[in-house]
Amino acid sequence: MLQAGTMGGRISVLVALGLLLSGCASMSKNECLAVDWRMVGYEDGVAGRGGDQIAQHRKACARHGVVPEFDAYQSGRLMGLQEFCRPASGFRVGARGAGYGGVCPAELEPDFVDAYVAGLHLFSLQSRVNEAARQVSAWRREVDDIEHRLAQHAVVIVSNDATAEQRAEALVETRQLSERSSRLKSDIRRLERDQAIFERELEEYRATLSWLPVG
Repeated sequence: MLQAGTMGGRISVLVALGLLLSGCASMSKNECLAVDWRMVGYEDGVAGRGGDQIAQHRKACARHGVVPEFDAYQSGRLMGLQEFCRPASGFRVGARGAGYGGVCPAELEPDFVDAYVAGLHLFSLQSRVNEAARQVSAWRREVDDIEHRLAQHAVVIVSNDATAEQRAEALVETRQLSERSSRLKSDIRRLERDQAIFERELEEYRATLSWLPVG
């Protein structure tokens, strides 16, 4: 299992930094009138939504004169949390880069959080690889653009129709573009080396995840 200090401290950090899994739940008039509050609670629990989610339902249904059945909702939500708070679910939430709002019961939270942290670290490593690949692609496009502009300047430099001023400007820009291209190519080589390291670290980390339960 991953070690990251006391459980209370870990949860505080996760709550502070995470994107809380609480979505708005606007309900129509028909939904409010025909709703099974136990099922609504269950669905919110399975989605890992916080206990304050019922306030959203209360607000949506108040305009239709419907008051949520709190006990039924809470009963359903606790059942849903039993599903959500499994380690495999925690890992999936973390691997998406989503947040955890500290909703799991105390007896389920340690294993859930261990798996969540593992998934979150996987997300971080994968994001680093993706960002490196994105940056390399962007720099390669810029190099291609520079090569095109250098070719255009080369035509001006040797053209009998170009003025001395135009040729001089083309020479200056050619020097500047060449320097920029050289720096970019150096940066690309450096980042490609880093990307290879990032990819290796990602694969090595993936290989350590065999301890995760599947259910």
